[in-house]
Amino acid sequence: MAEVKMAAELRNEMGKNRSRQLRNKGYIPGILYGKGMETQPVKVDEAEFRKVLRKHGSSSLMDLELDDKVIPVIIKEIQEHPIKNQYLHVDFQKLRMDETVKLTIPIAIIGRENVEKGDIILVQQIDEVNIECLPANIPQSVEADVSNIDLNTPLLIEDLDIAKDENITILDDVKDPIAVLTEVAEEVEEDLEEEMPEVEVIGEESEEDADEE
Repeated sequence: MAEVKMAAELRNEMGKNRSRQLRNKGYIPGILYGKGMETQPVKVDEAEFRKVLRKHGSSSLMDLELDDKVIPVIIKEIQEHPIKNQYLHVDFQKLRMDETVKLTIPIAIIGRENVEKGDIILVQQIDEVNIECLPANIPQSVEADVSNIDLNTPLLIEDLDIAKDENITILDDVKDPIAVLTEVAEEVEEDLEEEMPEVEVIGEESEEDADEE
């Protein structure tokens, strides 16, 4: 049983208009698919979906409660409105607990305040990592602690805790840097100054014109 649970319902409403009506009623239309099963149209409560995302993220293993069945799934894709704060569609992938799954996990940087000082800033170069593991071993989150890095020592993928977990295979190059420190070069004031052409103000007489008068 997964720690995360979400209720879902089968839906008969198909098409753009029906999906819009569902969203207006507080639901998110979606599909459930997986190996050895037919794709099923489903809907989930938007408020509950947002609550799960805030607390557990989009990559956690969850139990989808559908028609008195408990189905282990992951969220495979979320479609969002480009302007409105609205979820348009969600894809759930059914998992087999004895088969590995490939997925992308977001990386959360912690300890930034310990290393950013003065003209030294942190640059995050990778914000997600691709892994493969059994569903039971999917990490709830991946945190990258940068507290101990310096200008000569970046934080690499191999420094993550999941890189030391024998139950998880990292599919990216473990030597790739996640975050580096860099110095912000001081801008030379002279380089920023540009010579401004003199602008004659309409209505003002030049000294030469005044003398002629």
